[in-house]
Amino acid sequence: MKRLSLLRLAAAVLLSASAACTVSSRRDHAAIRNEAVPREPDYTHASQWYTADRGGAADIFYIPSTSTFDYRLGDSTWCHYADTYTDSLRRGMTLEMQGVDLLIGGNLNFRAPYYRQCSMESFTGDSLRDARLELPAGDVRRAFAHYLTRINPDHPFILAGFSQGAFLALRLMEEMDDAAYARMVAAYLIGIPVPSSRLAACPRIRAARGADDTGVTVCYNSVRDASCADGLRSALCINPVNWSTGGEPAVLDTEPSPFIPLDRQQKQHLEVALDTASNLLFVSGYVSDDYILPLFGREGNYHSREIWLYRQQLRDNMQNRVNQFLKQ
Repeated sequence: MKRLSLLRLAAAVLLSASAACTVSSRRDHAAIRNEAVPREPDYTHASQWYTADRGGAADIFYIPSTSTFDYRLGDSTWCHYADTYTDSLRRGMTLEMQGVDLLIGGNLNFRAPYYRQCSMESFTGDSLRDARLELPAGDVRRAFAHYLTRINPDHPFILAGFSQGAFLALRLMEEMDDAAYARMVAAYLIGIPVPSSRLAACPRIRAARGADDTGVTVCYNSVRDASCADGLRSALCINPVNWSTGGEPAVLDTEPSPFIPLDRQQKQHLEVALDTASNLLFVSGYVSDDYILPLFGREGNYHSREIWLYRQQLRDNMQNRVNQFLKQ
């Protein structure tokens, strides 16, 4: 039952967006200055980490996506950030960490920091999102620094994030120094667009071109067709089924939903192809109907399934890239 519960909750995660308007950005940055902010996480305490140590040759440093909604404090003030010291308010992160570890962790160690992620409602506008991401970005920056110096000072690691977590992982890539990058097997920025401007500005962000290159960035966004996409066009995309950057389709047979027991599902026969015009993954044959996100989800956008659908491919590929890294 515990495994089933984690499988059901592993894909209950979130969203991506695009660039901000200057005027609204100034307004939103000013508006958040007086917002209620929970206590800062202390990453020297084990309570602020999810850890699965398997004695693996490398770690997955994973940044979870959005599981927080706006909530009221005791004085009826609205809070838009997760409280990492209150179990009921960090439960969503815990479930995602456990679920994603179950899906892709394999034989690798899995480390994930709790952080004051901004709420789902923060993504109602690009400028509001960008303004509120500053607080979680600071938490993740401190967590990553502690991880590199205290938890894993010398072994290889994979940097991975999904949705809000991928936005924050992208920032870590842009700030990463040479010593950390030398130990990074690969980065998996799942479910967000990486704009060409940020790709051009950061030489550490190198597009993955196959199944076993290292020091590269894996990125993809899955939709039925281009009309179902949200946000900017990504400068990066690779097909996680055949690990190709060409347009040749790949066949994926998988259970469609993490919310239904596996023994009650029939595998769906999907075709996944990278559309080189839009840099999106076009998925055909998907008929599950429980994938649409709250507030922002739309039919034909498979954002909530970005890890679930390709779980086996991601798990195998991470181990493969680690093996290649160690050979070097």
